Amino acid sequence: MKIQAIRGVKDILPGEIEAVQRLEQAARSIFESFGFSEIRIPIFEVTELFARGIGATTDIVEKEMYTFEDRDGKKITLRPEGTASVVRSYIEHQLYLKAPVAKLYYLGPMFRHERPQAGRFRQFYQIGIEALGTDRPAMDVEVLAMLSAVLNQIGVTEVQLEINSLGDSVCRPEYRKTLKAYFKTYLSQLCENCRRRYETNPMRILDCKNEGCRAVTAKAPSPLDHLCADCLVHFQQVKDGLNQLKIPFVVNEHLVRGLDYYMRTAFEVTTTKLGAQNAIAAGGRYDGLVKELGGPPTPGIGFAMGVERIALLMERMETPKPDIFFALLGEEAVRRMLPVTIQLRGEGVRVEMDYSGGGLKKQMGLSDKLGARYTLIIGENELKAGKAMLRNMADKSQTELSLSELAQTLPERLRKT
Repeated sequence: MKIQAIRGVKDILPGEIEAVQRLEQAARSIFESFGFSEIRIPIFEVTELFARGIGATTDIVEKEMYTFEDRDGKKITLRPEGTASVVRSYIEHQLYLKAPVAKLYYLGPMFRHERPQAGRFRQFYQIGIEALGTDRPAMDVEVLAMLSAVLNQIGVTEVQLEINSLGDSVCRPEYRKTLKAYFKTYLSQLCENCRRRYETNPMRILDCKNEGCRAVTAKAPSPLDHLCADCLVHFQQVKDGLNQLKIPFVVNEHLVRGLDYYMRTAFEVTTTKLGAQNAIAAGGRYDGLVKELGGPPTPGIGFAMGVERIALLMERMETPKPDIFFALLGEEAVRRMLPVTIQLRGEGVRVEMDYSGGGLKKQMGLSDKLGARYTLIIGENELKAGKAMLRNMADKSQTELSLSELAQTLPERLRKT
């Protein structure tokens, strides 16, 4: 039987991983310049964390989580998103006592049992941030500026930032009543999921991707028309801040997020280049989540970036090529040169060699295939003469070097060319 990867998961191979690494490096650099620190959260948590944090009636909790019983009978879930875990850690370790605002970032795999398609996997990777401890609109703007900076640095610019305000505990109940009254007329036109959402959380009908439901929601009341005075001021200050920083955005009055903890600012970054899976990053404010999970009342805001989707938008990067290939003929040449290759690698030189003991023609062919800049040729004659032949693979010129001085002369020569 041929064993293959499980449907919905994939290997990230050389030739693909370089874009992912570039995204991760850019995110780390920019996040840390904004004062964010990395946090490593567990791959799995008790199921209750996600049921309470994300919302028991969300699609994620009801249909998409990988949940199983541990050996002691406790229900365990592979994390479907990062925010709930970060908030759990924030509460458990009392990070609210260590600084007025905790600014954290994370990266790693998430797990959801979804129908696999382009840019959507059952094991997928996210890079996310959470800022806990302030409800000031300036933090919303800072978070969006940081997200914009990451995308700009990796060259992903043909995107659109969409923002909305979902209101808060003061104004949302009245909006919910208005929304229910509107959808009551169209219940027969809604999908089965949305008819159930009508009773549990009618705002989530706005997030449905079913074409019939989208036709109904297009004319649904907007949360922006029902915001209280504080939410109106907050949203206006977010928009003013983005305009001040010249970060382009559009207001999408029906934008909601698929998780129940969001309030006030919600946002998505979308693209037209990935088909139906058009969101590459999303997030928002969740000022009630810390209290919901047992912590002190603490406002928060965050976002997550879809690594696979963003990587699809990045220019394909070549696998790094060797600086030098050691074509070694005979065991004595290998024995003599092994310490030199280790020393060069320690100085940051990319060194490759042939491990099969092939002849010179085969090794030169391998060097060419790998795209090495130089090939160092050492055989029995070179060992006797105490010399090595360095071949420039671009112009085919050759230079004779002293074997005893290779470790000193090679790094300098490679740096000059």
